[in-house]
Amino acid sequence: MDIDFPLHFDARGRTASADLNEHVRDMIEQLIFTNHGERVNRPDFGSGVMQLVFAPNSPELAATVQFTLQAALQMWLGDVIEVSDLSVTADDARLTIDLAYVVKATGETQNASFNRGF
Repeated sequence: MDIDFPLHFDARGRTASADLNEHVRDMIEQLIFTNHGERVNRPDFGSGVMQLVFAPNSPELAATVQFTLQAALQMWLGDVIEVSDLSVTADDARLTIDLAYVVKATGETQNASFNRGF
């Protein structure tokens, strides 16, 4: 069992835990929504998506995010997951990231969707 994200306590007052698939999804979420420079001793960790709050949402922005996110996932989580499909769509003020991946430790295919409004 791994520590759940965001860090919180369970009903017993202990640190909440997560199974492997939940933990991997949590790691992906942290990578996506962490800005470069936020992590001590890891200034290049993150995807930079949250820095786009004031950028105009467009298909070009979605394509750029998809390209940079693909690189970040490979760099930081390439030993944990294999990306099967990654799509980023821009719709009004919302950027949606849909990800299909295989957890290398188990061989299980997982799907996750992340979005934030800008």
